[in-house]
Amino acid sequence: MLPIITALLPKALEILDEVIPDKDAAQKAKISMEAKLLDAASAANLAQAATNTAEAQHRSTFVAGWRPAIGWVCALGLAWNFIGYQLVLYGLNIMGRTDILLPPMSGDNLMELTFAMLGMAGLRTYEKFKGVTK
Repeated sequence: MLPIITALLPKALEILDEVIPDKDAAQKAKISMEAKLLDAASAANLAQAATNTAEAQHRSTFVAGWRPAIGWVCALGLAWNFIGYQLVLYGLNIMGRTDILLPPMSGDNLMELTFAMLGMAGLRTYEKFKGVTK
């Protein structure tokens, strides 16, 4: 949520300058807007922490274990893609085994999965914050 706020805030402040001609009133409105946005971001972070806590305490592995499972898959995949794969290729070259070809792993899909997992957590927090879901 913070990247959205930081992206939109300068434009919103420019609009306030155009809409409110009085400099003092515009400054007060800007301070009020920034405070409300920070409060909203803080509330969203607290809601996410509460959601994480509730999921972690759940008895079912399907509820409590899905984030760690996907997280470990992503972490292991990234470790293999950026460290392990390169080290194995280097070792094979040192041993003179250029006949062994390792297929490269697609980093794009792995990054999409990682960003989707992180993004979906943010969207779920937004839904909880707005009261759209239980």
